[in-house]
Amino acid sequence: MMKRLGCLLLALALAGSLSGCGSSGPAEGQTFAMDTVMNFSAYGETGEDAITAARERIYQLEAELSRTREDSEVSRLNQAGGEMTVVGDDVWKLLTSAKTYSAATGDAFDITVAPVVSAWGFTTDTYQVPSQAELDTLLRLVDDSRIQLEQRSDGCYAALGQGQSIDLGGIAKGYASDCVAEIFAQYGVESGMISLGGNVYVSGAKPDGSAWRVGVQDPQDSSAAVGILDLTDAYAVTSGGYQRYFEQDGKRYHHIIDPATGYPAESGLLQVTVVAGADAAREDDGNPAGTGTMCDAFSTALFVMGEEKALDFWRSGAYEFDLILVTDDGRVLVTDGLADRFTPMDGSEYSYETVS
Repeated sequence: MMKRLGCLLLALALAGSLSGCGSSGPAEGQTFAMDTVMNFSAYGETGEDAITAARERIYQLEAELSRTREDSEVSRLNQAGGEMTVVGDDVWKLLTSAKTYSAATGDAFDITVAPVVSAWGFTTDTYQVPSQAELDTLLRLVDDSRIQLEQRSDGCYAALGQGQSIDLGGIAKGYASDCVAEIFAQYGVESGMISLGGNVYVSGAKPDGSAWRVGVQDPQDSSAAVGILDLTDAYAVTSGGYQRYFEQDGKRYHHIIDPATGYPAESGLLQVTVVAGADAAREDDGNPAGTGTMCDAFSTALFVMGEEKALDFWRSGAYEFDLILVTDDGRVLVTDGLADRFTPMDGSEYSYETVS
């Protein structure tokens, strides 16, 4: 939790201290939801109302999407035993998008990995290393192609395969940022920023017309950054093995599970940051949940895939986004779409490369 909070405060401190505020400051708010601290900043006469609405929307999402709450939609779906179950618009969008991102990344992102995540204790914070026999059994359940989705005249329905369960934690905060972005637009907030535990969205530019400045976490030092991003009307989502982990017998095990092996991913990456313009995800491309959701899913999937496959995926041009990769051998790789928007930290011990 402290590492996630450190990342959050770093991003906000850099953005706030360099913001060059206009004649009046922003409305600001903070809450704790989805297991993380969330901060909001919105300029304009409707800023306070927008932040109030954003908080209420996030509480609603937490009630719907948490698989640890017995009365949530996700829990009801997990408990349905493979029977078709009516789901609301939020769950429908997330299921549809999750299947799209899973197919796109060769199943490096798969929400049906939930039973494996539970076996490691990351759902309840009762950490343990499961036996290979247990993992082999649970891995038979990891296959999101078995999720059935149907739109009927009376609503949207979904069913999991027998014995399966889902965990939307890998995209829920990204989706929450999409929902807050919609609220900002509804309330006419043209300049604002939200940070939802590593998921950052900036609305427009700062009041003086300049870009927002957002720090990119140093995965080896929670109080430092590897660089600064200049962002306007964009999302930046970061995933890393340092965000949640435990140690046993001298070995560290982090929470990003490789759906193919059932073990924490060992890909040579310490951190992945995915950056995309606000309109990068389009519903006609099978991305009804929005750009924040896409960035959240890809930050996880590309961490699992590793440097070479992650860059190949980016180079394919199938989706509009850019990357910052931090490798375990001390390199920071920045795709060329960010070359004029990323500033390395002075005195950093990392080596920096621009990737074409």
